[in-house]
Amino acid sequence: MGVPVLGCDCAVCTSQDPRNHRLRTAALIQHAGTTILIDAGPDMRAQLLRHQVRHIDAVLLTHAHTDHIGGIDDLRPFTMRTGAPLPLYGDATTLRRVRHMFDYAFDPAPSLSTRPSLETRELEQRFAVGAISIEPFQVLHGAHPITGYRFGPLAYITDASALPDATMRRLRGLDTLVINALRYTPHPLHLTVDEALGIVAELRPRQAYFVHITHDLDHAAANRELPSYAQLAYDGQVIQVEGLEARA
Repeated sequence: MGVPVLGCDCAVCTSQDPRNHRLRTAALIQHAGTTILIDAGPDMRAQLLRHQVRHIDAVLLTHAHTDHIGGIDDLRPFTMRTGAPLPLYGDATTLRRVRHMFDYAFDPAPSLSTRPSLETRELEQRFAVGAISIEPFQVLHGAHPITGYRFGPLAYITDASALPDATMRRLRGLDTLVINALRYTPHPLHLTVDEALGIVAELRPRQAYFVHITHDLDHAAANRELPSYAQLAYDGQVIQVEGLEARA
């Protein structure tokens, strides 16, 4: 829902710490002239304006819940400028939902109104967008499989409640892990902080960042309790990662 939560007067929602102001979870990967957006939620426009993003080469979708795809229509300016369709990558279930929710964007008939020009591309085992190598993998969001992404030494996971053994094996040797940690109390669809810490302890990345955080967690207080190698991320945080190059 984002933080502050509408109508909530809790200590985190009324906090003056900017790190407690959380838009819906997304990420931007930039390397060697290639820009990839992970998820296009309803706050996407504000997020891209904040970071002065002027070009996107592709969008990687983790799943089709509204907080991850609700901003797709706001991709219009990017495709209007290029005149070329923007690739949206995702699993079959996600892409089917996107084509249903934004059916007008895929209608071949002429339109007097502007609309985003989009091209859905079902995920392959490994592929590249421009200069960036991408390896999708499955995580569980409750009973439903959704997608995480590995970019060389970096892995990005959101909305997971569990990671299958096969996925854990594919995530060895990470330098940086971005993973959801919703709150301290259990949730049927999301990892708790302690569950995320357990995954970090097993995978042993150099650094982990926790995302998709509710107003249950105060940024400064939580990070004081967490180990230095696993900290809450914050909106607008930029990290440097080496080794994202596409492999032949």
